[in-house]
Amino acid sequence: MTSLNSIVCVVLRGQFRIHKKNVLQSASTSFLHRRGIYTVDVENKDPTFDKILIANRGEIACRIISTAKRMGIKTVAVFSEADIHSKHVKMADESIFIGPAPAKDSYLDVAKIIDAVRKSGAQAVHPGYGFLSENSSFVQLLEGENITFVGPSAEAINGMGDKLESKRLAMAAGVNTIPGFDGIIKDAEHCVEISKSIGYPVMIKASAGGGGKGMRLARNDDEAREGFRLSTQEALSSFGDSRMLVEKFIDNPRHIEIQVLGDKYGNAIYLYERECSIQRRNQKVIEEAPSTFLDQETRRLMGEQAVALCKKLGYSSAGTVEFLVDSNRKFYFLEMNTRLQVEHPITESITGVDLVQQMLKVAKGHPLNIKQHDIKINGWALESRVYAEDPYKNFGLPSIGRLYKYIEPAHLPGVRCDSGIEEGSEISLYYDPMICKLITYGKDRDEAIKRNINALDSYVIRGVIHNIPLLRDILTENRFVKGDISTNYLPQVYPEGFKGRTLNERDTEKLVAIASALYITQQLRNRMFLNVPIMKKHDKMFDTCELLVSFLEKNISVVVKRRENKFFVEIGGKELKLEGDLNLAKPILSTIINDEEMLIQLASKDSVGNFEFIYAGTSYKIRVFTKLVGDMLHLMPQKLQLDASKLIKSPMPGLVKTISCKVGDFVTEGQELCVIEAMKMQNSITTTRQGKVKGVFIKEKDTVSDDDVLVELE
Repeated sequence: MTSLNSIVCVVLRGQFRIHKKNVLQSASTSFLHRRGIYTVDVENKDPTFDKILIANRGEIACRIISTAKRMGIKTVAVFSEADIHSKHVKMADESIFIGPAPAKDSYLDVAKIIDAVRKSGAQAVHPGYGFLSENSSFVQLLEGENITFVGPSAEAINGMGDKLESKRLAMAAGVNTIPGFDGIIKDAEHCVEISKSIGYPVMIKASAGGGGKGMRLARNDDEAREGFRLSTQEALSSFGDSRMLVEKFIDNPRHIEIQVLGDKYGNAIYLYERECSIQRRNQKVIEEAPSTFLDQETRRLMGEQAVALCKKLGYSSAGTVEFLVDSNRKFYFLEMNTRLQVEHPITESITGVDLVQQMLKVAKGHPLNIKQHDIKINGWALESRVYAEDPYKNFGLPSIGRLYKYIEPAHLPGVRCDSGIEEGSEISLYYDPMICKLITYGKDRDEAIKRNINALDSYVIRGVIHNIPLLRDILTENRFVKGDISTNYLPQVYPEGFKGRTLNERDTEKLVAIASALYITQQLRNRMFLNVPIMKKHDKMFDTCELLVSFLEKNISVVVKRRENKFFVEIGGKELKLEGDLNLAKPILSTIINDEEMLIQLASKDSVGNFEFIYAGTSYKIRVFTKLVGDMLHLMPQKLQLDASKLIKSPMPGLVKTISCKVGDFVTEGQELCVIEAMKMQNSITTTRQGKVKGVFIKEKDTVSDDDVLVELE
């Protein structure tokens, strides 16, 4: 590539900034180490689009708008009622309203999108991922309007969008495939029959599916029946297509995918792999590039098979060929995603190729000016998907709410934040609960992991429950650090679900010391604001103070000595010296304890000594008392505990799809009572005890909140 050294573009705080070579030579090389770096073909004067419409929302819409602006292309955003104040609407040059919040009435409404294209005068449509990105009928309608679709042809989408047909095409292209049933499943009993003939375990999945929706693992006949029923409902809700297929389940595999690029002249290349094995409910949680598992020969073979499939299809645009890889490095075709992937930034980080830019150039009709020998692996990149989800509930059930405090760590070295939200944004029930894709780059895997950990510790998110505690714990877990991962990683490492970080004695003492010092700081500040002379005279009483700290169901005696800007905290005969940032107004505090830096977030506080800290991703509540108050705690009456064993509550906000019980029914342990849909995922709500149904407090199509009572047993 002759243009690689001409100009470099750096992503910082979600915005693209262009730095010419002579500027970079005189600037700090820290820009290069932040990565998020893309090469730009400024020497190539090929014409481009004047205006494009982005048929999507959220972070991917913002991502596409950024590259389009850098290329001098005007952008048009579309938005629903729920997104009227969204970030992607503000970023675009124009915006067009397309209807109510539910996706089927707005972002999935082909007629409304086509009408928006006509109104805007856009020459092309970029679909992002999800929604209409793999809808071949939409592509054909655009072609009828003489509008360019920034993606592959309708034929390629059809070929790869149907899992049955894609498997046949992959076999014809010489790609390794998984054993399975080559046909349509009629009903649940047919599914059981097929599953038994293949041999358990099997994977039941939607033929037209993707993104982990409409997929269930079955290890016996009962699970096959249940999996077929729920997967069919999910598939119909998400894709409007209830066809299912069954394949042999490869136990304990890795999920490794190959990024490909093709043009309209038969050229195709691969941009190496992404390791996407850490998943929950078949949806990715953490991705990295490259993979720790592949050797050079396997990497080459996988890449060449992916390119062979592209050429068989006549594929043009960016796409991803996904493989399952067993413990012997034998790999099998899983599916091809004929669109931009969520995790594309980690490939950009290690190759220096802007995939959105390449998609736009190919769509305009330009041949690829990148050859296979131009693509090298440079460094390591890691992506943590930050979701508005409760990780303590089945590794992540959706959370909704408004972000009243939001600070991204994009200013840190090696960090890129791809997000579509900002402070004040609302995470709604209608769409994917992603907050941000947190990407870190390093010279090697160890540096990329350390930077991701530091970024997660510095990420301030208030207003919704989020999955940072789980992400943070994974990044320090021994198996992950060693690269010993598979698609079964989460259930194997957390067999009883994620319970949060367990504090060791040293960290416990540090948090107690910080809480004690903050309590003294708060009391002194209160006296200053009250401005009462007699109170100021008693400030010296806080030079040495006995406190009682209630933490982790223990009451810990503490003696705090204050000397200038330092605190000396004695806990169980140990003295900890504490100095640094104790500003009660800051959400993130960087303190030095015994000459060791400690980063914590102050999530909340009140005037009576209650503090909530976020340390290493996990939230901890601490209460600090004076010794006098502590001595009187035993006089306080005990709060009565409510017996909630008879109440079945919703574990998440969602929509009631079906109800399987009525008042007077006798139900047994494990029996389904209802199905709640959240972000298009079907969740079966079962009872943990047997009994007679006393009350049913919901009806179909009701919207419920987290912890709402659904059913009561006698």
